[in-house]
Amino acid sequence: MTTTVQHLVGGEWTGDPVRERHNPARPGEVAVRAPAGDKSTVDAALSAAEHARRAWAATPAPARGAILLDAADLLRSRHETVAADLVREEGKTLAEARGEVRRAIDVLRYFGSHGWQRTGGVFPSGTPGTSVFTRPEPLGVVGLITPWNFPIAIPAWKLAPALVSGNTVVLKPAELTPASATHLAAALVESGLPAGVLNVVHGKGSVLGAALAADERVRAVSFTGSTEVGLRLHRTLSARRARVQLEMGGKNAYLVLDDADPAVAARTVAAGAFGLTGQACTATSRVYCTPGIRDEFVAALVKEAERFSPGDGLEDDAVMGPVVSSDQLSADLAAIGRAREQGATIATGGTADGPFLPATVLTDVDHEHDVARHEVFGPVVAVIPADGYDEGLALVNDSSYGLTAGLCTRDLALAHHFAEHAEAGVVKVNRPTTGLDLNVPFGGVKDSSSNTFREQGPAAADFYTWSKTIYLGHDRG
Repeated sequence: MTTTVQHLVGGEWTGDPVRERHNPARPGEVAVRAPAGDKSTVDAALSAAEHARRAWAATPAPARGAILLDAADLLRSRHETVAADLVREEGKTLAEARGEVRRAIDVLRYFGSHGWQRTGGVFPSGTPGTSVFTRPEPLGVVGLITPWNFPIAIPAWKLAPALVSGNTVVLKPAELTPASATHLAAALVESGLPAGVLNVVHGKGSVLGAALAADERVRAVSFTGSTEVGLRLHRTLSARRARVQLEMGGKNAYLVLDDADPAVAARTVAAGAFGLTGQACTATSRVYCTPGIRDEFVAALVKEAERFSPGDGLEDDAVMGPVVSSDQLSADLAAIGRAREQGATIATGGTADGPFLPATVLTDVDHEHDVARHEVFGPVVAVIPADGYDEGLALVNDSSYGLTAGLCTRDLALAHHFAEHAEAGVVKVNRPTTGLDLNVPFGGVKDSSSNTFREQGPAAADFYTWSKTIYLGHDRG
């Protein structure tokens, strides 16, 4: 089954579907056909967004939110179709895809309800007969650049706060996954979103993303993707004083202490390392383990890893899907190969069968090895010795990244200490590093983020608005 998508520009679906995206589990099967936009496509989308900007900002916030709520209902009615398309273009298991579509629906509902809540504050004034209050104002036209690994959830959690806050949007989804974002856009359009408020352009990020960042009409860009690309966008946008939000790479660490239950620790690490085929920016990638539990923990982790049998995501017995692309698979295998050259032992996995890479556990890894320092975006986890809690915490923090970090312990004092001192935007104790409630802020520090504005939860709207302070004199004369 092949899905055909087009650009959405000024309320019209347009563009010849000249590019093919193949099902990662079935390389001979065309999953999606999509157009290949260029700079002129971005220009047309921005013109449409600019034209719609004032009317959309003037639309009452409850009316903006109502469209999001209706879109959530419409997406819910198409849940199975959208999830199946997500599996075919990205490779997740059907259970994971259903969960992601559910997340997009919930995000629309959450921010849709904010249409009745978006307000400023009231402050006392030192001047008699004066009221002082603030109101949030939309930025205007914003660009959203989203990755392939959560092809409907991430567009949803960027789009929803942007739209309900009164901005118009040009969305550039990942080249590998055009269909999922198109389903989201279609639900919004069919729910009454006015022409030009949301525009979607498909094609190469190096072309379309660069055009968005450079255009003066774009007042802000929210980007999720690689650190290299994100920092390049930051330089371009900062040079013209446009707002920028970056969520980038991770090398997420877990510290397992002697007092932990090795089986529980292994299940927790495995869920974070191998769920979603390890293709999450929050996935557990390196595990520091203290001596008293190390052997038992590694044995239990290998056993857990072998439960994550890879297969076609549409098949009932698949616990883990394929790697998203041949390029990503080559990068994963190269990382495993370098680890072996530097002395690592493959405890399980490590060899691909077609597009399927089994869950891989590496031992005999040193903290300075490449596999412990550089991001591997796949189902690969390295187990590294740590003498105790203090050394383990130091090793967790000794990274250029700081997205998520985890600790497995029964010691409440150490749990609190780790929560306070771990250098990460999200800290998990006795829980997998992946997964976050939609009502809490998400973001990292160091090279994982611009560390300015957070995504998700009430804080998400801060990026898409600026605050106006108003003095109102009401003297009676």
